[in-house]
Amino acid sequence: MVYFLRKFAFFLLTLWAAVTLNFLIPRLQGGDPAEAIVQKLAGQSQAVSPEQVQAVRLMLGVPDEPLWRQYIDYLNQTIHGEFGVSYSYFPYTVLHMVGQTLPWTLILVGITQILSFAIGTALGTWAAWRRNGRFDSIVSTFGAFFGTLPFFWTALLLLYLFAFKWPLFPDGGGYSGDSPPGWNWAFVSSAIYHSVLPAVAIMLTGPIGWIMGMRNTMIQVLGEDYTRLAHAKGLSERRIAFTYGARNAILPNVTGFAISLGGIVGGSILVEQIFNYPGMGRLMFDAIGNRDFPLIQTIFLFLTIGVLTANFLADMLYGVLDPRVRRGGDS
Repeated sequence: MVYFLRKFAFFLLTLWAAVTLNFLIPRLQGGDPAEAIVQKLAGQSQAVSPEQVQAVRLMLGVPDEPLWRQYIDYLNQTIHGEFGVSYSYFPYTVLHMVGQTLPWTLILVGITQILSFAIGTALGTWAAWRRNGRFDSIVSTFGAFFGTLPFFWTALLLLYLFAFKWPLFPDGGGYSGDSPPGWNWAFVSSAIYHSVLPAVAIMLTGPIGWIMGMRNTMIQVLGEDYTRLAHAKGLSERRIAFTYGARNAILPNVTGFAISLGGIVGGSILVEQIFNYPGMGRLMFDAIGNRDFPLIQTIFLFLTIGVLTANFLADMLYGVLDPRVRRGGDS
């Protein structure tokens, strides 16, 4: 019990520190978002007047109070779920913009992350069980090859081959313009069709880390004393591989998977930029470029909470899967 309480207290402390950094970092960038908006509307060669900037500041509600007062207001608004109006998508609220893009990211990145973990862990387990065999050699060779390819290069290659050279799939977007969003087959099929290339780009490199990590860890576990004891007791190879090997080797992968799931909220900036996909990654990229502090803070806050929560759940799962961890926490 002490182990779980300690982890929960650490989770709360880390969450407060992350929220504080989330408030400070955007303000340390410098620059005035109102001035940036006026300059963009007027053009880079045109001078902007202070009156125009002040009018935009008032319209957007850009705070001009002392930093400590802004911090108190920020904490109060965060607790009550009030994140303000987006500077770059005025008059829409931040929650409206997040609500428009988050489902796209959760479906695309979430499904591909889960599939990558499941496929990679299964292939890594099988390769370790049949180590030094043909399957292990094939998996290791292809894993090493695809693992060295830059992700953006793979995505651009897919885009060039299957959207421009052989136009089998669209070159970007989340759905076609003649399919208005809604729970109907025309829109759903259009969304699936547009997500094929981004999903394939993620899946080509996504399982590699899980494969190599699971394989290497499981080979090490299969050489431990308790595994040799299981062999001496006459247990079957399959039971040794999965009960003694895979169960212990999967623990590091669980932590990595939890962190990757928590990071889904932030989207995949490269994928969404290359394929012009309407997800959280592209929204965050635009918000940073426009110094949209409320939107930046909210996206980073959701991302931070997602990662910390996933980490906390992984720690709890560790205590269940491996009693040694729990006993160490009680000592």
